[in-house]
Amino acid sequence: MVSKIKQKFDYDDALDAFGCHGVGGIWGGICTGLFAQQSINDSARWNGLVFGDVKLFGTQLISIAIMIAVAVVGTFVCYGITRLFGSVRVGEREERMGLDKSEHGESAYPSFNGFD
Repeated sequence: MVSKIKQKFDYDDALDAFGCHGVGGIWGGICTGLFAQQSINDSARWNGLVFGDVKLFGTQLISIAIMIAVAVVGTFVCYGITRLFGSVRVGEREERMGLDKSEHGESAYPSFNGFD
C-alpha cells in the first residue's frame, strides 16, 4: 500500500519512515480506540469501540488527525528552512554515482558486491 502511495505522490522516502512510523502509528492509534479495555488497564478512562464505548475511538481519531496536521505543517516548515540554505536534493550525477562517493569520498561497503 505505502509503495503505491509513494509512486502516486512521487516522493523519496528511502528509509520508509512514513511507511513504518506513520502507518504503524496511525494503525496503533486506531487499534487503541478499538480494543482498549479498562479491566486490563485500570488507568484507562474508557473502553474501546469493540467493548461498547465510542468516546475513546473518537478521541483517537481526532488525535490522529491533529498529529497528521502537525506533522505536515512541521515538514513544510523544515523544508522551507532547508531551502533557504541550499538545494534539498543532490544533482543527478551525484545520485547516480552514489552519495557515499560524491558526498563523503568513500565507499560505505567496499567489499559488498551484491552477491555476499
